[in-house]
Amino acid sequence: MESHTPDTANRPVSPSQLLPRSGLRDDETPIEHRSQQANDMPHIQGWGADLDRKNRPAVPMEHKPPRLDVQPLPLKRQRPDVEVLVSTEHIHGLTPVFGTTVPPRGLSGWLRRQAYKLSENDVRHFLMLMLADRVDMVEGLGEDLARGHVPNVLAEMGIKSEWQYNKAGLVRKAAIATAAAAAVYWLMKRRER
Repeated sequence: MESHTPDTANRPVSPSQLLPRSGLRDDETPIEHRSQQANDMPHIQGWGADLDRKNRPAVPMEHKPPRLDVQPLPLKRQRPDVEVLVSTEHIHGLTPVFGTTVPPRGLSGWLRRQAYKLSENDVRHFLMLMLADRVDMVEGLGEDLARGHVPNVLAEMGIKSEWQYNKAGLVRKAAIATAAAAAVYWLMKRRER
């Protein structure tokens, strides 16, 4: 930007004098440069989506909102053979196809049933579903132990791969876990006194 001396302070300054001139040819104005840059951009996917509607090539055929291709419902609807939880937002009931591999059961199932009584725009809905997932994991561990299968928690956590590909991260996690365990042990011993 040019510095103005007191004798030129009263003269009007054109906008082209205020813009930086880097990258411009001597015979090129900033506006010409800007349009030249715009012509270099169409290779970017999605470029120009926010341009003025009258300058967009699809405007005469374009509809607001865009039309959706509606697929016909399948002729045969899936029949549930287990309990399937349905969101309150699905006013027509079950969707044509749904999963039945993990029906709700136990305490986690009860939590899921309570969550699906709430709307999806309620944060409690998703918090209860996350809690139900954690409870289901503990229930699964209990079922494994009841069948005599002791889960290999370290292998399931991917310790071998972590050691192979991220030794520093694994050492840091182990140090944090050790420090946390030591702090809990120290607090428990301190409380006994």
